[in-house]
Amino acid sequence: MTATTNDGVSIEIRDDSPAATPGAFTRWAVRLVRDPRDATFVGLTAAALGVMLTLAVLAYVPGVLSPWYALAYLAVLFGVFVDRYILMLHCTSHRRLFARRLAPLNHVIPAVLAPLMGQSPYTYFAHHVGMHHPENNLPDDLSSTLAYRRDSFAHFLHYFGTFIFLGIFQLTRYHLRRKQMKLARMAVLGELSWYLMVVGLALVNVWATLVVLVIPLVLVRFLMMAGNWSQHAFIDGADAANPYKNSITCINTRYNRRCYNDGYHIGHHVKANRHWADMPSDFARNLDRYRDEGAVVFDGIDYFQIWALLMLKRYDALARRYVELRAEPRSVEEIVAHLRQRTRPVAVPGA
Repeated sequence: MTATTNDGVSIEIRDDSPAATPGAFTRWAVRLVRDPRDATFVGLTAAALGVMLTLAVLAYVPGVLSPWYALAYLAVLFGVFVDRYILMLHCTSHRRLFARRLAPLNHVIPAVLAPLMGQSPYTYFAHHVGMHHPENNLPDDLSSTLAYRRDSFAHFLHYFGTFIFLGIFQLTRYHLRRKQMKLARMAVLGELSWYLMVVGLALVNVWATLVVLVIPLVLVRFLMMAGNWSQHAFIDGADAANPYKNSITCINTRYNRRCYNDGYHIGHHVKANRHWADMPSDFARNLDRYRDEGAVVFDGIDYFQIWALLMLKRYDALARRYVELRAEPRSVEEIVAHLRQRTRPVAVPGA
């Protein structure tokens, strides 16, 4: 697909998220879900449960767990499933997966599968849908990047450390203050159930529990905060509430093709329940709006590559991947200055 602004700037969009594999399983799965395009999630859920639950149980069998088994377990988890699971969880948090008659199955992804994928049950929904989107990276957003220098590793460590050690307490207080009792219970009970699971299984095999539950949760939370850091790294401090100016979009990446077009973060904040399959076409239709708002768009790199380049202060590499939507292109040096300015800490009046 080629998108063109009204003043003649063209960009190619090659993103195409994975669809369900044609066949009898897909024809059956389509009958279970609200949107046929989400049938792919049924297969991913079944595969993740079948593979990771089997490997997790085997880790507790006496004599099975070894350093090599632990490495293989984590390689399968992070190499095959984690990225796609997290974005499946994201999509199905905003748009229920299963048809109404099968509503109880909507708990499988955020509760049953979650502990195997580095998540505590239900806390993602309470944080992302219940808090992050309403607050939109502004000061009341517990994951806001505004106050940080977004090219500083020391600032990122403070950001991550605050989340990993205080996040559940801050999230619970946030929902209690707003009298969102259901979301507060979701956060507390989800996190508490994970800790109880860790304690109970550690009594059986502490090393297996470390591999199956603890290491995945710490690594996944690190990756999620690095992703959120990049998604909200380049902010126009004069209009910090504007999603076109406080978020970024990444196009033409392997990450988008694996992870349901998650790179279109601006479009997601503009309309949180927009279907993942519609993200590239929405971006193409609104290219002039992205240009007029001065949106930051990158081509061929994803959030985690952007995070690494920011930590290394490689603005030159970022500038080479920057998508210039203006009819009069800027030099690399001008783009570097633009990007660098938008990673400075932002003070929001009245915050």
